[in-house]
Amino acid sequence: MSFSRRLPHLQPVGKWLFVTWHLDGSLPHARFPPPGKNSDGKVFVAMDRYLDSARTGPRYLLKPEIAGIVAKSIKAGVLLGHYELRAWVIMANHVHVLLLPLIPASRLLQSRKGATAREANKILQRTGRKFWQAESYDHWVRDDLERERIATYIECNPIKAGLTNHGWSSVADTLKTKPSPETRDN
Repeated sequence: MSFSRRLPHLQPVGKWLFVTWHLDGSLPHARFPPPGKNSDGKVFVAMDRYLDSARTGPRYLLKPEIAGIVAKSIKAGVLLGHYELRAWVIMANHVHVLLLPLIPASRLLQSRKGATAREANKILQRTGRKFWQAESYDHWVRDDLERERIATYIECNPIKAGLTNHGWSSVADTLKTKPSPETRDN
């Protein structure tokens, strides 16, 4: 187990990590202080419900060109050998990923968030401004059952939030790669 000053603080070796990060300014600080002593499951549930239902504030991830940048970056982390990926989704103002880190988790989050922020801000003509909130919510997965429960949560999140025809997720990737009935071997 290694220790980091940034989130996540402790990194157990060989454990899956559920991470959520969101756009800067998408959560009111008075209602949701930055992660710290009060970063338990109840805080996450309240935060996620708020983000799912927010119709105001930054919602840049609804723009296909921005969501595409984030999706490409998430997938690039796998190709770079930074992590194995079980499930992911890009929502209007936040991202959920379930991954098995192969490098220190703080490094992989920094690289994914940094690269996407620069590219997104260029498209939005916001160069030099914060794109992502600095801190992220993270949870180390305890066992296989919890991992699958979290994967289901992530993959059902767009439906629960009312995002129809949402194509920025591991579910959408799976559907794109499944052979159609006409092309399957019988």
